[in-house]
Amino acid sequence: MCDELYAECRQCPRKCGTDRRRSRGFCTQNDRLYAASACLHFGEEPLITVFGGSGTIFFTGCTLKCAFCQNYQISQQGMGAEVNCSTFVDMCLKLEEKGAENINLVTPSHHVPVIAEYIVAAKKAGVKIPFAWNSSAYESPEMLDMVKGLVDIYLPDLKTLNPIMSRELFAAEDYPQAAKKAIRRMIENAPLNIEEISKNGETKEKMLSGVIIRHLVLPGRMDDTRLVLDWLKAHADSKACISLMNQYTPVPFTGSSGELEKRRKALEAFSDRLISKEEDKTLQQWIDSYEFEYLFYQELSDDTSWLPDFSRTQPFSNALARPVWHWDKGFINE
Repeated sequence: MCDELYAECRQCPRKCGTDRRRSRGFCTQNDRLYAASACLHFGEEPLITVFGGSGTIFFTGCTLKCAFCQNYQISQQGMGAEVNCSTFVDMCLKLEEKGAENINLVTPSHHVPVIAEYIVAAKKAGVKIPFAWNSSAYESPEMLDMVKGLVDIYLPDLKTLNPIMSRELFAAEDYPQAAKKAIRRMIENAPLNIEEISKNGETKEKMLSGVIIRHLVLPGRMDDTRLVLDWLKAHADSKACISLMNQYTPVPFTGSSGELEKRRKALEAFSDRLISKEEDKTLQQWIDSYEFEYLFYQELSDDTSWLPDFSRTQPFSNALARPVWHWDKGFINE
């Protein structure tokens, strides 16, 4: 099955048709899985961070070309090392041993058949915590069905419902329709299951199954966010959790002059700056008016220290993550 799905690749809605056994597709990847980092991450939503942090594995490559991507080193520039099944299983076991609440697979959509096989192997090796599928939602329902029953939690973005913005920023004008279909399938495949757990006298909620739909507010594009919230209210309220994110941060990109110029032009589609206090106030008013059953929202901050650098063994700040594996160093001994 793996060989067939890579021979003329149709794994994502782009359906580029590349024979990824012999060359690289739009996602920049061939048929071998690459990753950049595995760490305990404490900056995710409380339902998946809980006490021990989310056990994130960051894969190389992506089906989109988001002009503002904070993970551009790995999603677009290819940073990472090949990961075979044995190494993947060891990553999962190590993260679970360190206290991870789940295994959080970041940007997995271009390697669905391989990752599905690896999850099966990890479960057979004794991994018992839930698996989470952390994606852009630019994926097909049919491919999502390949991980049904293997993945317990879905963490999709709903970036925009404006096809003009998705064409300019993601190189995917069909993103809105594809993402809506994918998110509907995720909700079907993972009903909400949230329980309370206690540790050292403190009680927190933990997601065992379900969907958390994330929307990053783009500065100066509040009308686009309003469209997203309307759709979420109609199609996801009470069926999934909503995470409205206000931490858009300009990234200090590096790359060739041509790459940087192309990115600069794409970023002209919106205001490349932090969210203003006025926009944040409007967002809070909208939150109150929509009355979502389950919604996360952050306090406004001008702190940019959380931006990752995957060339470092510790890609994030020490408060946000504890590394377990790095593409250039391998497993990290504490």
